[in-house]
Amino acid sequence: QVQLVESGGGLVQAGGSLRLSCAASGLPSGRIFEGYIMGWFRQAPGKEREFVAAISRSGTMTDYVAPVKGRFTISRDNAKNTVYLQMNSLKPEDTAVYYCAADYRQVSGRTLPSRLGSYEYLGQGTQVTVAS
Repeated sequence: QVQLVESGGGLVQAGGSLRLSCAASGLPSGRIFEGYIMGWFRQAPGKEREFVAAISRSGTMTDYVAPVKGRFTISRDNAKNTVYLQMNSLKPEDTAVYYCAADYRQVSGRTLPSRLGSYEYLGQGTQVTVAS
């Protein structure tokens, strides 16, 4: 069973930065990390879980939700089975639990999946709190 473990969350002042990591393990035999499209989602208190960013298998294509464009950067290191989310210029409205997601099934195309239901696996999440 694929396991995704997020880390790097914490408390930061507005305007600060955090770098989230998500390490994948337990990959089925015959599948490598590069075969997975990876995404980040977040859920703020009292709100629905929402898409934040996604990255293609090779890392050459990325997508972001509008509020984080220009501030967040998703990247991956396929040799380390890890995906990252660099978050800069953080705002109080970025406060949420951040989840890493992975999907192997989808055919690579011109767009990346932004629906949570499009991903096979989801991590347990890491809390990010941005103080004003």
